[in-house]
Order: sequence, then structure tokens, then C-alpha cells
Amino acid sequence: MFDNLSEKLDKALHVLKGHGQITEINVAETLKEVRRALLDADVNFKIAKEFTNKVKEKALGQNVLTSLQPGQLMVKLVKDELTQLMGGDAEELDLTGSPTIILMSGLQGSGKTTFSGKLANYLKSKKNKKPLLVACDVYRPAAIDQLHVVGEQIGVEVYSDRENNDPVSLAKAGVKHANENGLNVVIIDTAGRLAVDEQMMNEISNIHKALNPQETLFVVDAMTGQDAVNTAKVFNDVLNFDGVILTKLDGDTRGGAAISIKSVVNKPIKFIGTGEKMEAIDVFYPSRMADRILGMGDVVSLVERAQEQFDEEQARKIQKKIAKNRFGFDDFLSQIQQIKKMGNMKDLMGMIPGAGKALKGLDIDDDAFKHIEAIIHSMTPDERSNPSKINSSRKKRIAMGSGRTVQDVNQLMKQFEQMSKMMKMMQGGGGKKMMQMMQNMR
Repeated sequence: MFDNLSEKLDKALHVLKGHGQITEINVAETLKEVRRALLDADVNFKIAKEFTNKVKEKALGQNVLTSLQPGQLMVKLVKDELTQLMGGDAEELDLTGSPTIILMSGLQGSGKTTFSGKLANYLKSKKNKKPLLVACDVYRPAAIDQLHVVGEQIGVEVYSDRENNDPVSLAKAGVKHANENGLNVVIIDTAGRLAVDEQMMNEISNIHKALNPQETLFVVDAMTGQDAVNTAKVFNDVLNFDGVILTKLDGDTRGGAAISIKSVVNKPIKFIGTGEKMEAIDVFYPSRMADRILGMGDVVSLVERAQEQFDEEQARKIQKKIAKNRFGFDDFLSQIQQIKKMGNMKDLMGMIPGAGKALKGLDIDDDAFKHIEAIIHSMTPDERSNPSKINSSRKKRIAMGSGRTVQDVNQLMKQFEQMSKMMKMMQGGGGKKMMQMMQNMR
């Protein structure tokens, strides 16, 4: 996400990251390039100018020019100011109320219905809530169908009534249904339009007044840049919403909406959508996002995702297998499944400091493991448990069965062997040996 912005900011700050002479002149030149990078990312001109002025003022006030590491201090000032511009601290949902009512708003195509499902899944799996999705888009039967498909996918009930064409009474009926069935969160999926119109704004305003929700969220497509910010302002004037949801951050996002929306509507970004899967939802942390924009990665979020998928019992079993030299391809496959659950590969790689720059231009497919899985599934159970039994004739059969080449099978076998050795060394505390082996693998 934000690849172009990250690259341009890195170029702008490159001079100051070095240890050469830093003057007030090249600080001004650098900030001019920073402002240009923000404008290219579709950040409002006034916001971009205010941003660079604040950074310059702080830089001169903190004697950046005379510090021992002026470049690093300058990057920190840019990072801190970016964090503040995007909201400062993360803000969670207000889950008070019995039931808690969450009203979703936004234009058609913003990903509102899909995100309603993601939010329900998040509240169910991470907050131990019992959510209900309510279909209040009375204009598009397909939207009701979509919500039912999403609900079935995540195991969450969906309330709808195709005979009722009044969104307000539908929403009230949904809340009543939740009360009667012990469901403690109601997520109202409202109708969207291709553009803001009076009928749409009146309708959602009436639902808002009738329900008095704990949370009113505005869902916006992050790829629409400054248009998203302008639309948010119109919605906020009518609804005074509580927070923003940025969807499609896994796409070709310029970054303008994420950076400037808080400044324009003075409402926090609460969640971001980072992929198509129902698990692809993250709480928005301005500081972590600033790190990613500046190419510093986001190790904290990466570790959190890994911990969510970490199975302690399975890990203990694998440790025993490694100790007894019985780590097989079935175990390898289970590790791959856990990695896949963490999110799309490009997003995960972007969380590793420096990886975004190193992988620039590479197309990291979400199906990166598909050929590995195909090869492993083409092995017999005995071969998966005892990889040493896989000889040249078996490799040919496995290659044919998986639609890959013998060379692909050999490469996987080599990678598996290296991984097994590393895991055994780590378990045995052989740090020096592991470092030597890693150097030999280069």
C-alpha cells in the first residue's frame, strides 16, 4: 500500500538520511519535495503545505542542523507529524448499548456491504460478540443476496425482509429481532448511491435519528483519493459520524484519503480493509501506518497477526517432531496454511522493514504457495511423512501429478531440507551453526 508515496518520500529524504552537511537550504528543498510527494498522492494542497510548514518549524526549533544525526531526527519529525495528521492514537469502537447499534454509511461501490461482514466477523472472533447483520438496502436485491452470502460465510445471522421497502422500519425490526434472540451487536447495512443525492442523505439521516446508534461509520474506497475526503465531509455534515473505514488499501492506493481525511472532518479512521478475505480487517494505528509510508515496516502488526494464527498445541507437537527428526511435509503444509491466514502476501511483506523497497516491481501473488501445495498434495501420505524416501522416479511422478517440473520438486525438497535444519538448530540452541548456514545459503 502507498508504494508510490513511500518511494517519493524516500527520495525526498534521501539527502538528509546521509551524513553529509545539512543546511537550512537543503532542509527547505527536501520539504519542498515532501510536499510535492503528498500532492502527487492526492493530499489537499492546503494540508500538504501546513504539514511541511510544521515539520520545518519543529526542525529549526529542535536544532536539527546541529544534531549528531540530523537526517534521522528529520525523518522522525516527518513520521511524528504524519502520525498526528492521521489521528495520533488508534480509536476502537464504542461497544456499549444493549444491543450495540452500528450504522454503516457510504457510496455504492465503496465496499460497505463486504466490510459490514468483515466487521461482524471481527466482533465475533476477537471481541466475543454475537452480531446480527441487517440488510436495509431496499433498492438492490443483489445487495441483500450479497449480505446473506457474507453472513453464511462467517456464520453470522442476517435479518432481511424483501416485502418491506421502508429502510427505517426495517432497521427497527432488525434491532427488535436482535433483542428477542440474544444478539448484542446490530450492524445496519444501508443503501448507497453512485453519487451523493438528497434522497439518500434524508434516508440515512432518518435511520440515524430513529436508532440513535452507538457508532455511525463512513465507509470509503481508499483508491478514490481527494474525492473520498470531499464525500466524507458531505456525510459528516448530515450524520456527524463517529469514524471512518478505509477499504481497498491492498489496491493501487495513492494515500491522499488516509493522510488528509482526519484533518478535514476531524473524525478518526477506525478500521482499514486490506484484502478480499473476511479476516482482512485491521484496527487503524496512525503511528504504524506512518512507519509503513516511510518504508520502516510494521513489525508490531506482523507479530500480532502471527500470534492470532499461532496454535500452541500444534507448535508443541511440531517441536517434538523436530527433536525426533520426524518433521514432514504435512507439518510444512500446516505452517503454510497458518501464514496464508495472516493476510495477502504483498501486505505482509510490506510490514517487514525495508522489504517494500527491496521487492519493488515484483508481483507477489496471493497464490504464491499454490504450486508448493500442489507438489505436496501429489505425494503419498508415506512420502509426506518420510521425505527421504522420495527418489528420482518418485520425483517424476510427483511432478507429473502436480503439473510442475522435476526441477520445481527438487527446489522444494532443498528448501524443505534447509528449513528443517534451521528449525533443529534453533531448537538445539545452535545459533553459531545457524548463522554459518544462513551465510552459505546466500
